[in-house]
Amino acid sequence: QLMLDKGKELDWFHSSIIVTLTVVAVVGFLFFLIWENYEKHPIVDIHLFKGRNFAAGVVAISVAYGLFFGNLVILPLWLQTIIGYTATDAGLVMAPVGIFAIILSPIIGRILPKVDSRWVATAAFITFGVVSFMRAGFTTTVDTRALIIPTLIQGAAMAMFFIPLTSIILSGQPAEKIPAASGLSNFVRITFGAIGASISTTIWENRSALHHAQLVEQINPYNPTYQAQLDHLMSMGMSRMQAIGLMERNISQQASMLGANDIFWISGVLFFVLIGFVWLTKRAKGGGGAEAAGAH
Repeated sequence: QLMLDKGKELDWFHSSIIVTLTVVAVVGFLFFLIWENYEKHPIVDIHLFKGRNFAAGVVAISVAYGLFFGNLVILPLWLQTIIGYTATDAGLVMAPVGIFAIILSPIIGRILPKVDSRWVATAAFITFGVVSFMRAGFTTTVDTRALIIPTLIQGAAMAMFFIPLTSIILSGQPAEKIPAASGLSNFVRITFGAIGASISTTIWENRSALHHAQLVEQINPYNPTYQAQLDHLMSMGMSRMQAIGLMERNISQQASMLGANDIFWISGVLFFVLIGFVWLTKRAKGGGGAEAAGAH
């Protein structure tokens, strides 16, 4: 956790501190796995991963949660730093995500025992993917309505996400192992959420820098479009330096927008890839996962 928190600040693996923390984390994790594997009464029952439903289900819910949480971090940052929203306005744009989630969650809980959980989870990932692709088409002139629609739709995906996958993960587990299975899956999911947030912000910065460099390449006296825009700004009363400064701000804004678009596009692709993990599982029997999913 310390490595993830400080990675961005210390320029990741260019820092000896981050390298040291990573080595300690990897060695400690390997030692932990070996210890728990041979312990008669393990704190964390890693043997649960031998079950196909548990292993594939945990991968699906954890990676998806990492993607979801990463986007949840990026979107308000993008709205405030690039679009110019206040923290309150950004919060109001994100708030509608809870509407369909609240309405549909009890309905999903009721119908889950009657349908195949894998189909419900598949619908959730398709919806998440579509929402991500919708956001990948955002521009710096996007209006509030266009921002809220994907957020509303994402609420429906959330309702179809946690309960079915939790049901799949716990399906077939003996009663005495359900608390351990639920706790371990929650731990992995939350860990991936932290990783997703850290990776998303790092990728956003890196992709924004790349797009900025590509856009700046077009700023030269031999580019007629650039020269025409520069002349236009100067004809409006700006000095040459003021005009160049304004164009630089526009380039930075567009580069950050393109970087965010990249993250949303990658997220959309990965959500569809995760559908394959859902169908590696066997059909969940009963709705026992619905109650456990309440903790989410």
